[in-house]
Amino acid sequence: MTRTAPPPTKGSVSTVSTLAALIKRTLAVGAVALAAVSLQPGAANASQAPVVGGTRAAQGEFPFMVRLSMGCGGALYTQQIVLTAAHCVNGSGNNTSITATAGVVDLNSSSAVKVKSTKVLQAPGYNGKGKDWALIKLAKPINLPTLKIADTKAFDNGTFTIAGWGAAREGGGQQRYLLKATVPFVSDAACQSAYGSDLVPSDEICAGFDQGGVDTCQGDSGGPMFRRDDTNAWIQVGIVSWGEGCARAGYPGVYSEVSTFATAIKNAAATL
Repeated sequence: MTRTAPPPTKGSVSTVSTLAALIKRTLAVGAVALAAVSLQPGAANASQAPVVGGTRAAQGEFPFMVRLSMGCGGALYTQQIVLTAAHCVNGSGNNTSITATAGVVDLNSSSAVKVKSTKVLQAPGYNGKGKDWALIKLAKPINLPTLKIADTKAFDNGTFTIAGWGAAREGGGQQRYLLKATVPFVSDAACQSAYGSDLVPSDEICAGFDQGGVDTCQGDSGGPMFRRDDTNAWIQVGIVSWGEGCARAGYPGVYSEVSTFATAIKNAAATL
């Protein structure tokens, strides 16, 4: 299921068995485990707590993190463009309905920077399986550091950091404070043993512990999975996408593999 957080006016939803492994994580991260769950665009989304198994991030620790008003996360690709998940938005075109909140770990902080969207570009060909990325252009730049994206598979391994305002437990609520956690890379073979044909190994990357306990969750969808590069700078390798529940043993989180789409993202951003 996708990991998208439900809008405040919507309640939780149940999913049919065929969608059991497609819970999108459109809820924000709240605990070390970013286990977010959601349905496809336009559907009511299940709510959850923050990153599962996480701890509270320090103010300024991840200045590129963005909270989106539809219940998703994102990262500043440029100071005026947010990179998020395709399942967090409904198609491409002019859109002034999304509010991006940045610059704070506490969403209730009076110093939060809030900027409206102007346009949305959903990954061309997105149909609910794979290609889970989208760009949101903001009405004005946000003067904060951006998060560079991986354009090779050199960093698609090791240990990753996840963060978000999503649920801290499966079925939990969205969080006020940004949570963070670390999760290890899971091979395509191991991930396919859990998800079978639901996984798109050519453009998805998995991360999590065999025993579960740490993951993204509902409300974390669209947020970044990142690590340090060779210069010790943060680099984004994944976009929170989906998973079976949150932080369940044997079911790692599934992320859109940024390196696969780096060129497409760069070209799309140039059109906004």
